[in-house]
Amino acid sequence: MVKRKRPLSAFNCKGFTLVELLMALVVAGIVSAAVVTLAYALSTANDVTDDLSQTQAYVRYATLRISELIRHCKLVCGMPGGDLVIWRADDNGNRQINVGELVYIERGPSRNYLRLCEFSSNNAVVKLSDIDELTTKWWLSYGCYESYTQMIPQCSNVEFLLDVPPPNSRFAGISFDVVENSVARRYQINTALHGWSGNLLDGTGEVVSSDDD
Repeated sequence: MVKRKRPLSAFNCKGFTLVELLMALVVAGIVSAAVVTLAYALSTANDVTDDLSQTQAYVRYATLRISELIRHCKLVCGMPGGDLVIWRADDNGNRQINVGELVYIERGPSRNYLRLCEFSSNNAVVKLSDIDELTTKWWLSYGCYESYTQMIPQCSNVEFLLDVPPPNSRFAGISFDVVENSVARRYQINTALHGWSGNLLDGTGEVVSSDDD
């Protein structure tokens, strides 16, 4: 005799109860929140790392560029307006300071950046005694234009340190603060003038066109 199977009733089907469903939703929410938090933390860490790497790249570039500039320059000419003026090289060999041979290492009125200001080629002679008296945009009167190279766009407390006043300076240092991971860190660039041309200075501290040595 064949027995018939009894139909499954709704009471015999197993499923989630309301409490189990709520618990599953809570667990899923906790897991999702943890995943979102972890993703945000990783993204923030990457952003911080990128910012730190960029800042350190600026510092390395500024250290190399400024050190080479000061090391091989002929004279530190002065500090008009708080900026450092360098006689970069005697390009035309006339043993005189020409406008196109000057470089300004600028720190800004608030001492919050470092950049180089260079000029188009110009053979107009500039006296050392006039450099501290030159006003803003003076080079325009010589018919040349300026170009800027940003060294460190965001820093603070920029200071120039010289062993003795220009043009007899044989050592130059630049110190500045950079914020890294919300902490201000002090950096310093120290360079001796290996190419110092004190032999071109006369008794008054002015550059002369003949070399007495």
